[in-house]
Amino acid sequence: MSHIETKAIGEESLAPQETRIMDPWSYLFAWLGGCVSIGTFTIGSGLVGTLNLLQTVVAIAIGCAVIGVALMINGQAGHKYGIPFMVQARSAFGFAGTRIPALVRSVPAIVWFGFQSWIGAGALNLVSATLFGYDNMVVFFIGFQFLQIGLSVLGFHGIKWLENIGSVFIIGSLVYMFFSVIGKYGDEIMTNLVNVEGTWGAPFWGATMLFLGIYSTMMLNVSDYSRELRRNVGPFRQVVIYANSILPATLFMGLIGLMVSGATGEVDPIKVFSSAVDNKPLLVATLLFIAFAQVTTNILNNVVPPAYALMDVFKINFKTAAVIVGLLAFATFPWELVKDESAAGLGLFIQTYSAFLGPIFAILVVDYFVLRRQTLDIDKLYDADGPYRGVNWAAVIAMAIGVGAALTFSALSWYASLLPAGIAYFLLMKHLPSARRFLDA
Repeated sequence: MSHIETKAIGEESLAPQETRIMDPWSYLFAWLGGCVSIGTFTIGSGLVGTLNLLQTVVAIAIGCAVIGVALMINGQAGHKYGIPFMVQARSAFGFAGTRIPALVRSVPAIVWFGFQSWIGAGALNLVSATLFGYDNMVVFFIGFQFLQIGLSVLGFHGIKWLENIGSVFIIGSLVYMFFSVIGKYGDEIMTNLVNVEGTWGAPFWGATMLFLGIYSTMMLNVSDYSRELRRNVGPFRQVVIYANSILPATLFMGLIGLMVSGATGEVDPIKVFSSAVDNKPLLVATLLFIAFAQVTTNILNNVVPPAYALMDVFKINFKTAAVIVGLLAFATFPWELVKDESAAGLGLFIQTYSAFLGPIFAILVVDYFVLRRQTLDIDKLYDADGPYRGVNWAAVIAMAIGVGAALTFSALSWYASLLPAGIAYFLLMKHLPSARRFLDA
């Protein structure tokens, strides 16, 4: 096993990362650009009639604070040792067992990739129809998808510059859209969202989990990103970076979705944005921002995790893996996901996969912080015939227990799964005979 001292464009590797190309500001901009998810808009739309405006703001803030702490905690192994999620998970799940969390992480990434590509292509199609009278959604979707595949093969060097440049434009456009929506629908917003009681009960905490759920995938594979962050950035600064990058994007997108759907009943983001802007040049600029936001989110959050999983399982290089991920996104049928009647189904999808993500997160944290006390033997993590070979059934059983708890309390699935999975994993590692090899490694 060799340590990587330098890294060329697109030459991503699963080996320990020595070269750190992200300074704190680049890292913050990367997360900001990567978190402008149209899915957040859809979740905001789904809260109409449940929470008022203040409750939605507080729910998003709580969700983002939890996300920031969780990202810092699970990203410590990657930041310290330069290892990606696929390698980090071997100490808990084993070489073969790691394919389970890899699959759980990769499926939502590919689904979101397809969903957000369709949204971005729709924005470009509307620009074309507005300016040139050419309207062909299929052509724009295929073209947009291949553009993203081309960008994704550049790896983290491409991500760094794409996100640095793009995040400024994205925040500017979100601020503009936010005040445009208030200006156009102010009376309806006051009636439907401000002057209503809402609730601080279970639906409120369920809402924090939905906003948190969008990012619960990244909580698993945060080491894929933290291994690129400069070594001198401590845990507290990491929490500040994560929270301050995710909060603005989530707050603006969630509130825009809530306000416009509360005022108009419309859920489709493209229809919403086009109806909220009366000026043609500003409409075109806004739609281009929407398309760009999908690129920044997909390249960071939805390409890297499944690409690394494919690299690990099939022993292929990053560029090949990135192309395969882009092609798989075609098979998610995103044109079905964006329909109005799909909003509830999308929420259910997030709740369901969060039920699997919470237990894996708990297992990784207990394994690294409690059982191994933040000390890993890196050489053994890369030895397929060493103590981490095969499957660690303690992790698989603990995950199943956590999933059961999450599905039992589905509205709070991520929260509900943490303690049962973490405690079960700790006890099984201490008392299950087959786990002894993993514990002693």
